[in-house]
Amino acid sequence: MIPRPSEDGTTPPVRVGLIEDHHLVREGLRLVLTANGFDVVGESPSVEGAFDLLEQKRPDVILLDLSLVDGDGVALLRELRARSPQTHVVVVTMHRDPETVRQALVAGADGYVVKGAHTSELIEAIRAVMRGERYLHSSITSVVVDDSIRWMQSGVLTAREREILGLLASGLGVIDVGRRLGISPHTVRRHVANLSEKIGARGTAALVKYAIQEGLVRNVEG
Repeated sequence: MIPRPSEDGTTPPVRVGLIEDHHLVREGLRLVLTANGFDVVGESPSVEGAFDLLEQKRPDVILLDLSLVDGDGVALLRELRARSPQTHVVVVTMHRDPETVRQALVAGADGYVVKGAHTSELIEAIRAVMRGERYLHSSITSVVVDDSIRWMQSGVLTAREREILGLLASGLGVIDVGRRLGISPHTVRRHVANLSEKIGARGTAALVKYAIQEGLVRNVEG
């Protein structure tokens, strides 16, 4: 919701909170936002600090990095939205793979901007979510996002998910799975989280059991 004009006819600036574990990135965001008329009301480099920021400062919009040193950004996003549904969340991250985009949107992200975007795109993202719209960076196509959300909600495993599940069940760790498939450990972890949601299996043992039942265990020798 766009802030309403005050009694003197002026519109208060949009209040923004920053959750980002790199100091230089936070400083850069603060300078850009302040120069464009936004009010940066708080910053946090951690999951724990994010909840304090939300409860004490009540920002209109939170800019959230998904790669935090002390926790999973997607899980944090989901909890932030649960605690304060009226607070808009714009993800600002280096990750642009469909799996991460899918999970962020399902968790409640109102916007998704990749690092390296132009300042104008970040500003437009904030203004768009304040208008009640969803904003996606120009490099994230709506076709990929819509397809990703459909897969998440369908409960049907993709070919890549079945491949990852089979390798994990065969005894490979996340890093080794990533190396074998040519993807990052972060992406593997996002797939694993997605698998857990789809099949309702929590923990490695439950995933392995499911893989055995479905005949997905692979021979990883060589």
